Amino acid sequence: MIVDCAIYRQGHRTEGPEDLSDALAEARAEGGFVWIGLYEPSEREFDLVTQEFALHPLAVEDALNAHQRPKLEVYADSLFMVLKPVVYDAASDTVSAGEIMVFIGDCFVVTVRHGEHSPLAAVRRRLEEEPEMLDKGPTGVLYAISDAVVDHYLEVATELGNDLEELEAEVFRPEGGGSRGTASRIYGFKRQILEFRRATGPLAPPLARLGGTGAFGGTVPFVHDKARPFFRDVGDHLTRVNESVEALDRLVSDVLSAHLAQMSVRQNDDMRKISAWAAMAAVPTMIAGIYGMNFDHMPELHWLWSYPAVILAMAALEVLLYRLFKHRGWL
Repeated sequence: MIVDCAIYRQGHRTEGPEDLSDALAEARAEGGFVWIGLYEPSEREFDLVTQEFALHPLAVEDALNAHQRPKLEVYADSLFMVLKPVVYDAASDTVSAGEIMVFIGDCFVVTVRHGEHSPLAAVRRRLEEEPEMLDKGPTGVLYAISDAVVDHYLEVATELGNDLEELEAEVFRPEGGGSRGTASRIYGFKRQILEFRRATGPLAPPLARLGGTGAFGGTVPFVHDKARPFFRDVGDHLTRVNESVEALDRLVSDVLSAHLAQMSVRQNDDMRKISAWAAMAAVPTMIAGIYGMNFDHMPELHWLWSYPAVILAMAALEVLLYRLFKHRGWL
């Protein structure tokens, strides 16, 4: 469905004709550009936009089906870029990603949104309050969208870092090891970092290309050369995000290894305690077993103080073993 459609001239919004063909013709004739926003359009709804703006069928297929990696594609009549905005729910410790597809041409911008979380509405409002940025045309819109998505990556990375510090404190607390569900929580946290990386990692080459750097640096159609420093700035922010994600991934792996090592140490301690108590229980069991064999000729069998002496001997041996195990740290 079309959620917004407007013509922008000299950085200001003007309401144009409802017909897309007339709006595009007016923008080309009088200057400016058309910006159309769509939310999870059906194939039938997108057909009209495809025909009017001569969008490439492969890009249209990607925009309709979603589930794309961040990328940049250059076609004859348009530029197609995919971004994945993310949001982190601290209550459930989950990272969820949406998708934004951006088509830009000589005098049009078409944005397609999939998922509930998207900065497009806020970007449009902010741009409408900054006429100098809107006056840059479709390039300014593409920059503003990229900048908003990457800036939110920084916020998500900070939130993940804070939650990881709490998880690390739980693992290394004085009583040690955390609860039984700590390992599954750590592994689930690692999966969320992987989901975050799927959104941030593949975006680096497209931004490098837009900024004129990297292996594919060069002129990109429909993007002004003066905009390159702005895209390089966004790329620098993304580099910080990717470095943070790498550090988080390594740290959560170390935390998981430390937790498993602590669990192994605790299990060894438990086994030592069980072995110590079993050894202490074996001594009176052995003595009682010997004197329970009912033989007639046994040492001190008919002695008056034999029973108290055996009990006292067992008690003395138990105390001796207890002090020995305690000294060695087994109990």
